[in-house]
Amino acid sequence: MKKLSTIIALMALLVTMAQCKKEEQPSPSSEDKGVAITLNIKGNNGSRMDVNTSTGEVEYENGDVVYVASGGKYVGTLTHNGTNFGGTITDPTVGEPLHFYFLGNVTPTETLTQGVTTSCSVVISDQTEELPVIEYAPSNETYTGGVTAFTAMLLNKCALVKFDVTTSSNAATCITGMNNKVTVNFAENTLTPSQEGTGLIKLGEGSGERWAILLPQDAVEECDAFSEDGAYTGTCASIPAITENAYLTAGIEVNVTIEVSAIPVGAINGKFTINANGDQVYFSQGNLQYIGSAATPYWKFAENQWDYFGTSTGQNSSDPNVDRDLFGFGTSGWNNGNYYYQPYDTDQTNLWEEPYEYVADGYGPIAGTDYHFVYSLTGTYANADWGVYNAISNGGNMSGLWRTLTFDEWSYLFYDRTTPSGIRYAHAVVNGHSGIVLLPDDWSTSVYELNETNEFEGQYNINTISLEDWVNMEINGAVFLPVAGRREGTIVQDVGYEGNYWTSTCDSEIATCILFWNYDSEEDYVGPYIDPGYCHYGFSVRLVQDIEP
Repeated sequence: MKKLSTIIALMALLVTMAQCKKEEQPSPSSEDKGVAITLNIKGNNGSRMDVNTSTGEVEYENGDVVYVASGGKYVGTLTHNGTNFGGTITDPTVGEPLHFYFLGNVTPTETLTQGVTTSCSVVISDQTEELPVIEYAPSNETYTGGVTAFTAMLLNKCALVKFDVTTSSNAATCITGMNNKVTVNFAENTLTPSQEGTGLIKLGEGSGERWAILLPQDAVEECDAFSEDGAYTGTCASIPAITENAYLTAGIEVNVTIEVSAIPVGAINGKFTINANGDQVYFSQGNLQYIGSAATPYWKFAENQWDYFGTSTGQNSSDPNVDRDLFGFGTSGWNNGNYYYQPYDTDQTNLWEEPYEYVADGYGPIAGTDYHFVYSLTGTYANADWGVYNAISNGGNMSGLWRTLTFDEWSYLFYDRTTPSGIRYAHAVVNGHSGIVLLPDDWSTSVYELNETNEFEGQYNINTISLEDWVNMEINGAVFLPVAGRREGTIVQDVGYEGNYWTSTCDSEIATCILFWNYDSEEDYVGPYIDPGYCHYGFSVRLVQDIEP
């Protein structure tokens, strides 16, 4: 790992090294197919030090790996032994220099085959433990059958940048919009930077002086920043252009301020009051999804507010290894001491279910039955709430950040909330999908004028909203609940016609949900209302995050 005792920032400098005129060389013999070589790098003393801002030199430590290319192909790796690099390469090309790449000890995303692979790439997003310096140089020597010792000075293809981070979170700070991927072309001996995903670079945890490696890129006037726990977001100041074949000796210092009470990761930028006390929440960016098809299943929010799976993923089955967004009540995967309630459970005997009767702190089975207790997903049973128990990958990736609204909170939000505009919700078709639009407390009619708002009965197509208009509405905090259907056992039905969303509350008889549908005709569109739901039915889940006062 780079020792970062001084403020330095160094950009890639690819120096064309003096080469002797190539002479005719004999073809390699069969014994040249596998060649044991060593690489000595000028100034190497077996330990890393700060980058030399005059020469671009970096020193190495035991275990570092250098990739070797020859004849336009990957031919092997060399490993540092505390003194120099050594290893066996395959069938190098006679009469040409070898090409050496240090890729920050990050494993390439592709499988490399000696004598075959012509390119590879590495993503340097995670920099919480080590700083992945990217370097390249050709050897000073050309390869012949008798040459096994090579020298080179690997020079940086990146910049070392110091960020001053201010945050109340102990989590890692993430910045986006950076080039975070390098593609190595062994045929051309080039390194091309680009963005993978959102261009994420993850710095060390907490506040203070944090270092990062940045790849060549245009100047960034302002970039987004957030804490990995999803609690805080902010911006970082401008970053100057990092130019190919140049290095910076003045250093780059960037201030990153993570503001308290900013928009959480994965949330819609709109505040919604949920009770008479004035408590507010943010809604998640989309319905909850369980990605059971992944090698390691995980939870995420839908990318768009109108997204739902229907039967496209096979959730109309009891197969645990499919993607789902219709869940039985309280199926977070938590073990309550007696049972695991899994997101793929479809059998009512495996879920919180009737028959039941009132007991002191919830609802329990009638004497002599085998059914399980039914409790609200709060208090002692809060972990049965999907957002409380699980880390949401694109929602801060930590458990305990999100939760499901209660019966009373959903009811207040739809029917009792007072807003300056007087608007709480409306039926709509958004980008071709029917559902309910919820408007934030500070909604302004100047953003978009909706028809027949706060109407229990109404037609969805009374408000047909284009994608362009919706993008602007969403920026201003609008939330959309699509009619994603429901699941009864393994039968998924009424997709595109009916919306069912769990509350966290068990009411007088059974768990409760909000329900809206458009079954019969244009004249029979019914607005949202609170309704009992059988616990083993699969309904949609839309999570919220509490706003700290």
